[in-house]
Amino acid sequence: MSKTQIPTGGIADDGVTASKIADAVGLGKILQVVNVVSNTETVVSNNTYTDVGLSLAITPASTSNKILCTVFCNGVGKFTNNTFAKLILVRGSTTIVDDFAKEGGNTGSTATNKIGTIGTTFLDSPSSTSEQTYKVQMQSGQNNASVQMGASGAKSTMTLMEISA
Repeated sequence: MSKTQIPTGGIADDGVTASKIADAVGLGKILQVVNVVSNTETVVSNNTYTDVGLSLAITPASTSNKILCTVFCNGVGKFTNNTFAKLILVRGSTTIVDDFAKEGGNTGSTATNKIGTIGTTFLDSPSSTSEQTYKVQMQSGQNNASVQMGASGAKSTMTLMEISA
């Protein structure tokens, strides 16, 4: 097989490196990673979104950087009555992922059940260099019926990664 020689255009053999290519095409870099693990059991018995103890803060270095949020909520299910769990991801007081477990644990019966893991991933653009706090909130699908997260010590996690623009 013959080789085709491509003219270098005056670029030295060692002049092209992976980092220079990444800089030239603007590939994002992971600038920081923060993580939290929670094994707090939380039971919610109303249809108002309530903090479940899974919260984490990160401070972006630039307003153009993005935050990749990855959440895994374990031990989620209904505790009483015929209801279901609804989970959201918020930044501060702003909902950024609405109902990522819209009917978690709904079996159509009054029996207690745990459905295991519910997760979401979201690329957020906070457009700020101030500290940003992300948290998971949960509510019951109907009032006076209980849902839970962290049943039997199940561990839930949240990881935030700052990605350069």
